[in-house]
Amino acid sequence: MPHHVLTYLEESFRKYPNRIALADAKTSLTYAQVHAYVTSFGSGIHRRIGGEGRPVAVCLRHNVYDVLAFFSVAYSGNFYVPVDTALPADRIGQMMETIAPAAVLAGEGTRVPDTVPAELVWRQEDWACDAPLPEAPWKRAKDTDVLYVIFTSGSTGVPKGVAVAHRSVIDMAEQFCAVFGFPENAVFGNQAPFDFDVSVKDIYLSLKVGGRLEILEKKLFSFPKLLIERLNERQVDTVIWAVPALKIMSALDAFAAEKPLYLRDIMFSGEVMPPKTLAYWQEKIPDARYVNLYGPTEITCNCTYYIVEADRNPEENLPIGTAFPNCSVFLLEGDEPVAEGESGEICVAGSCLALGYYNAQEQTDAAFVQNPLRKCLRETIYRTGDIGRVCDGKLLYMGRRDAQIKHMGHRIELSEIELCANTAEGVSVSACVYDADVPRIVLFYQGSAEEKAVFAHLRGKLPKYMLPAAVEKRENFPQTRTGKIDRKALFASLVHKEN
Repeated sequence: MPHHVLTYLEESFRKYPNRIALADAKTSLTYAQVHAYVTSFGSGIHRRIGGEGRPVAVCLRHNVYDVLAFFSVAYSGNFYVPVDTALPADRIGQMMETIAPAAVLAGEGTRVPDTVPAELVWRQEDWACDAPLPEAPWKRAKDTDVLYVIFTSGSTGVPKGVAVAHRSVIDMAEQFCAVFGFPENAVFGNQAPFDFDVSVKDIYLSLKVGGRLEILEKKLFSFPKLLIERLNERQVDTVIWAVPALKIMSALDAFAAEKPLYLRDIMFSGEVMPPKTLAYWQEKIPDARYVNLYGPTEITCNCTYYIVEADRNPEENLPIGTAFPNCSVFLLEGDEPVAEGESGEICVAGSCLALGYYNAQEQTDAAFVQNPLRKCLRETIYRTGDIGRVCDGKLLYMGRRDAQIKHMGHRIELSEIELCANTAEGVSVSACVYDADVPRIVLFYQGSAEEKAVFAHLRGKLPKYMLPAAVEKRENFPQTRTGKIDRKALFASLVHKEN
């Protein structure tokens, strides 16, 4: 088993030096070119930082240079932190404060927030300009060293940085290839942003099998005809997309005139797949293999899979399936196991587990805990907060146990939106509910502020995917008998109002 993800680059470079490894709309690079770039730039990063095991922020543009930066940081013996500079400045500031980066890599013309000290910023025109080091720093690394930190929503109002080791990504790549048998020349069509863990599969699976990573720009998903043309032109045969991307294609009837000609694996994750969306894809591309994937960022992408049966009843819930090899997935009610057919919290153990939350020990200790079923030995498990139920040997997803939701492919803490709303002038208290049938987030608040002003406040501080679809002022909130806001009653009033 490799100890570092760049072992995959070395092997693919040795076997296929002239094969295209990375491509976007404007640029394509062979494995030889990627290897040369990473060796040079990675050496430069190591010299500049003067050490190993430190965070390096990468300002994203969703092109081949993002991936080159990731590999180069890994080469230097450090770890990368993808940063979407379109996020509100306050959020980026929180991320930077959490990681305290040793350097910030930015492309030509990429906006870097003013809060980032200029001396930390390294522009792309100065990247690949160093002679390779005599000894590659990455070869001194351990498989438990951090490869990347990806930020997710945080219940305290501060985003959490999930720290993932090389071992976990290698385990993911090995198990995916063992289960699905991707060919050595597979072409992966990347849809997910690089600060979203769905993209990790695209990057490292293509690297492992010596395949090609085709980076699809976001605007293509607004013009299905252009997207299909790109998929066919580049002969993309494998897509691992967030469910919202597939929903867009079906809603626009994207395959009415032309279809993807080469797709053989269509995998999806991030939220529950609507039956109508899946039925549309299966009807239009009947010969492809469809796979439902499940798992949070904290377990390195996915811990279960379900290969969709062609003759399954579309009215039944789509299972999230069975655990990948080298991974244990089980249900607990409190600290006790549940029987088949009963609901419980989905818990996970294995090499897939992240190291924890970067610079957040208290939050780490709350989520990554001792397995209560293995009291005689130290075994860490991750408690997902998701509720599952096993029926006929297959695991079903039943929803969240708390205020965390899955929306537009992202896991979101509703409490983070509330904390942000509470900082708006004229807001005394707020509460969010999630309407999964639409789906949408609705924010209720009390105070003197106008609804438009509250929404403008949120828009300046939160990513688009966290913004509520509606903001509603209330004179009073319903309360439980213990004096807490009754969110169930709020949701019921919303449904009643619309009916």
